[in-house]
Amino acid sequence: MRISMVWTGAGRLRRGTAAGQVRRAAAAGALVVALFGVAACTGTAPGGPAAAGSAPASTDASSTTGAPSAPTGAASTPTGGPPAAPAQVPDVLRFTGTTLGGAAFDAARLAGKPVVLWFWAPWCATCASQAWTVAEIEPRYRDAVPIVGVAGLGERKAMKEFVTEFDLGATTQIEDTKGALWKRFKVTEQSIFVIIDRNGAVVHHGFLDGEALTAKVAALAGA
Repeated sequence: MRISMVWTGAGRLRRGTAAGQVRRAAAAGALVVALFGVAACTGTAPGGPAAAGSAPASTDASSTTGAPSAPTGAASTPTGGPPAAPAQVPDVLRFTGTTLGGAAFDAARLAGKPVVLWFWAPWCATCASQAWTVAEIEPRYRDAVPIVGVAGLGERKAMKEFVTEFDLGATTQIEDTKGALWKRFKVTEQSIFVIIDRNGAVVHHGFLDGEALTAKVAALAGA
């Protein structure tokens, strides 16, 4: 009976020991599973950035502050002086008109240059003789000394025929059938040249033959 009880007790002891081992093994397994679960929530895919809580290897300033990164090819600051101020428009050039071709004309755009205004009429023989000189020298001095015709004392059709006959199509010709510009510049007869220097002063008002006109325009261009 004692042996049986000892065996039974030992058996219970052995059974008790096995159950404890099972419980400890189960607890250890649960701990491992829990650790893997935590790692799965906080880790990243293989080859990715470091785990949460560690600093990245490098940081772009524009991505954290919102400010754009400095351009690598930024233009350099000009080293020259300030841009030239537009020329002051003298009162003598504060007028507008319409060309024989129908375009708007604003004399203010000629400010800062010497200007020649040629007042002519389509039926004038003297104007016809001067037209050849104007057609010859106007293209040569166009940028330096603009020559602008002001056609008056006639009809528009006759004015356009005059321009075609003497090859003046490249020269600006203002239509002034009502005589507004003739009155403004106190022109009472044809053919009259009004020459304005680059400062807006009238330096000639009157007749010029071809030779004298060429000499004055050349002098103004070289001034």
